[in-house]
Amino acid sequence: MYHSDIEIKEGAFVVSDAHYSHKRPQFLNFLQAIKSKKLLPTQLILMGDIFDALFGGVQKTLDVNQEVISIINELSEQIEVIYLEGNHDFNLKNVFPHAKVFKISEQPLACGFNGKKVLIAHGDFDGGFIYRIYTLFVRNIVIIKFLNLFDEYILNKLDNYLDKKDDCKKLSWFEDFIKRRIANQYECDYFLEGHFHQNKGIKIDEINYINLGAFACNQRYFIVKSIEDKEFLEENSFSKET
Repeated sequence: MYHSDIEIKEGAFVVSDAHYSHKRPQFLNFLQAIKSKKLLPTQLILMGDIFDALFGGVQKTLDVNQEVISIINELSEQIEVIYLEGNHDFNLKNVFPHAKVFKISEQPLACGFNGKKVLIAHGDFDGGFIYRIYTLFVRNIVIIKFLNLFDEYILNKLDNYLDKKDDCKKLSWFEDFIKRRIANQYECDYFLEGHFHQNKGIKIDEINYINLGAFACNQRYFIVKSIEDKEFLEENSFSKET
């Protein structure tokens, strides 16, 4: 757990798992609505896997995502942007120099909210031994340079994967898995994460656990709305006509 001085604000927009690519342009439309002031977040919290492939140091992934990168950088000079790296987007501190970027080793990130303690994470911070070795491997600067030689191949493979992916799939094992994973491990009032795309809240001891729905599924995003602890997140669905 990484303790920060970040205070989550009422009116913050929380977005997870947009998996933006040329096949999924909706997140670009969402950011354009914020840029044009049609949507007015007080803060923008990006919970990882915002891009389907954005690897700092792999130039092709920077090139194909440049329009979205530019808008996030512009917004981060106007409002606080918090970016939790995911398993599809990492090594981003130099990509988003004005945002507050947190790598996997800094998650879950402890934040404050109206006197409450909130942990936020993409969701893959405590994978098994093999997964942890993999995450260290792909983020290594030598491997990043190697990946540059195969960037076109990697992006084509991801495109093929997207065609078969179901971002709205419900996982029958999820609730039992999360209870085992969270119970007696953390002290907080709220625990927010993405990664699993379940759009589900679970009460685990004294913790209000929320797994966010993926923006890639029905363009879901969430607004921090808590008033006197009655509600924390309000679900919304973005359309270009907003």
